[in-house]
Amino acid sequence: MTLDPAVYHVDEAGLLTPALAIYPAIVRHNIQCMIRALGGEPSRWRPHLKTVKLEAMMKLVVDAGVTTAKCATTLELLTACRSGFSDVLVAYPHSGRNAQRVAAIAAEFPGVRISALVESDAQVEQWTGTAVELFIDINPGMNRTGIERDHPEAIRQVAFRIRSEGLVFRGLHFYDGNSTEPDFAERTQRAQARYAELLGVASFLENAGIPVPEIVTAGTPALPCVIPYEPLWKGSFRHQVSPGTIVYNDSSSLKQLPADYGFQPAVIVISRVISHPKTGVVTCDAGHKSVSVDSGVPNCLVLGHPSLEAQKPSEEHLPFALGDSSPAPAIGDALYLLPRHVCPTVNNFDRAALVENGAVTSLESVSARGREGPL
Repeated sequence: MTLDPAVYHVDEAGLLTPALAIYPAIVRHNIQCMIRALGGEPSRWRPHLKTVKLEAMMKLVVDAGVTTAKCATTLELLTACRSGFSDVLVAYPHSGRNAQRVAAIAAEFPGVRISALVESDAQVEQWTGTAVELFIDINPGMNRTGIERDHPEAIRQVAFRIRSEGLVFRGLHFYDGNSTEPDFAERTQRAQARYAELLGVASFLENAGIPVPEIVTAGTPALPCVIPYEPLWKGSFRHQVSPGTIVYNDSSSLKQLPADYGFQPAVIVISRVISHPKTGVVTCDAGHKSVSVDSGVPNCLVLGHPSLEAQKPSEEHLPFALGDSSPAPAIGDALYLLPRHVCPTVNNFDRAALVENGAVTSLESVSARGREGPL
């Protein structure tokens, strides 16, 4: 992967590091790439806001004509409502006080269509009497949440319960985050086989007299598998895809997606070299409290320094092995890090520096970072 460091350069002398840098012009570019990949129809996209996190960046998505979104936390939901989205799916199974908070936000923003996920009668009951609408969560094989897709009768029973409680049944949610095979042909074949099973569930419900208005599928790695799968796009239901990583991109997404989509990294962590602890090793100040390591090591690439390979980080330190005879960056030099997984990396920072034309133009709060207070 070759990226031009000059595109991301900023006068870092005045920056406290590590610093989260976001490039709004590239964010706008990525949004347009996504809309173009969907045939020019923003209504086909329901981005997951766990990546976007900043209200300022969410507004750029809305400004491009994308009015629907997904989120996981109540803070993300609140930020999405404030950002101008008119339809937000809370794609995480909340219960108890958390569910009550979702319902309270729905009451606070009556102009926003808010929906949640359910997979059992007990989960349906907690939404009775609220303005929250419901999708049924289908397990795509990740085995995190959802009803297994080979249990259509159980799915029918939950759909029936939603309607009998006087709630709105929105449709089916199917996040196939397990579509990650490195071989694209294999990934596509397996993903589309799962989509065929999902369509079988929808047909089962239709034949049982329960219309399926909407189906939401596909995170970032499944995107090139679902775009050409016509049965989902030509059904009687509305179909949307829900990748969010592509708003910013990272080293993983750029490997998983076809280059001709045109996506570019829009987020960089700017760090500084702080030590030469031994020959062939340099250490910077961006440990795993800055650049997430949840996707493994190496957790980032260094723009302009392809010979530097990230080693296991500690909380504040990230060592790099110098892989060839290239000169080591000097202590104090800036390193521009492209995360392997951008979503939790953004969540590590309180504020982001917005960079345009090589200068920091503003500091913006990472509005949906973390969670709301417990009380």
